[in-house]
Amino acid sequence: MPQNAGMADRLEEYRRRRDAKRTPEPVPERTPEPARAGRAKARFVIQQHHARRLHWDLRLEHEGVLASWAVPRGLPREPGRNHLAVHTEDHPMEYLTFHGEIPAGEYGGGRMTIHDTGTYRVEKWRDDEVIVVLDGKRTKGRYALFGTGGRDWMIRRTDPPPPGWTSMPELVRPMCPTRARRLPKDEEAWGYELRWDGVRAMAYVSGGRLRLLSETDEEITGTYPWLRELVEELAPTEAVLDGVLVRIDPAGRVRPATGRRGTSDGQFLIFDLLWLEGVTSTDVPYAQRRELLDGLAFTGPHWQTPPWFAGVGADALRTAREQGLPGVVAKRLDSPYEPGRRSRRWLSIDTS
Repeated sequence: MPQNAGMADRLEEYRRRRDAKRTPEPVPERTPEPARAGRAKARFVIQQHHARRLHWDLRLEHEGVLASWAVPRGLPREPGRNHLAVHTEDHPMEYLTFHGEIPAGEYGGGRMTIHDTGTYRVEKWRDDEVIVVLDGKRTKGRYALFGTGGRDWMIRRTDPPPPGWTSMPELVRPMCPTRARRLPKDEEAWGYELRWDGVRAMAYVSGGRLRLLSETDEEITGTYPWLRELVEELAPTEAVLDGVLVRIDPAGRVRPATGRRGTSDGQFLIFDLLWLEGVTSTDVPYAQRRELLDGLAFTGPHWQTPPWFAGVGADALRTAREQGLPGVVAKRLDSPYEPGRRSRRWLSIDTS
C-alpha cells in the first residue's frame, strides 16, 4: 500500500490538515472501518480542483479510505504519455461525493467539482506501483501509477486509446484568406465573418494548460496572461482553436491586443475549431465546424465566439462598415480548413 500504510489511524494526516469548523469537507472523527468483503469492484472518483493551480484529484477506494493522487494535467487519454501524479494523504470515503468551495486560506482552498465517478478493478497494488482498470462515466481504461521518489509518482495509460482517437497536433498553421475586391457572386454558398484588426493566434488547450502561438509560430503565451483563465473555464475540454487577439476600448472601438497592458479590455475572438477531444475537424466543412464551435458556447471575461452570417454577404459588409471594422471574410460553407495555405475558399473583402 502507498503512503500511510500500516498507520493505526489512516486519516490522521487528513484531519491534521483540516479544521472541521472552517471547511465544508467531510472530517470524520472515527478511524475508518475495514473495507467490507464481497464487493465485486471498488469505487473511484476524479475531482476537478480549482485551487492555487488547476489540477485533478484521483481517489481510489482501498482498505476503508480513498488513496489519493493530485494529477496536475489530468489522466492521460492515450498510451505512451506519462503525467505527474503527486501522492497525497488518504481521504475519507465521504469524499466520493464531495464537491463545493473550500474557503481561501484553508488547505486546498478553491472550488472542487466531480469530474467522474465509477468502479475499478485492481491488477496490482504495491508500495510503489498500482495498476487499475477504471470504468467510469467519462474515464475508461487501464492505468499504471508508479513512484519515482518521495511523493512524486507518474500515471500512464497502458491500453489503446478509444477508437478514432487522434493526438492533439503539435502545430496547425493558420489558413489565410485571399484578398478580393467584391463579394462572391454565389453569395448563398458562403458564410461571412466580420474581419477584426488584431493578432492572429492559435490556442492549444490541454490538461489545464494553454499554449498560444502567433501566425508565424512564435510562442506568445506569456504575452497575454489574461487569457490563462480560458483553460480554467474550459477544463476538462481539450481543443485547438483559431482566433484573433484584440482589445475593445470604452468607446467600443476594436484594436490589436497589446498583451500585458490589455488585461482589462483584451479579448480572444474564436472563429474556428480544428481539434476537439481527440477528433480532428480540419476536414469538416466550415458550416459544420462553426456549428460545433457555437455549440461549445465559448464565452468568458476575455474570450468569445463572434457571430457569423450564412449567405448574406451584403448585410455582413454593411454591419462591418457600421462598426468601423476593416471588412469581412467570406468562407465557403463547404470549405475544409487548409493549414498553412492562402486559399480562394476564403476571401477577404474591405469595407471601403
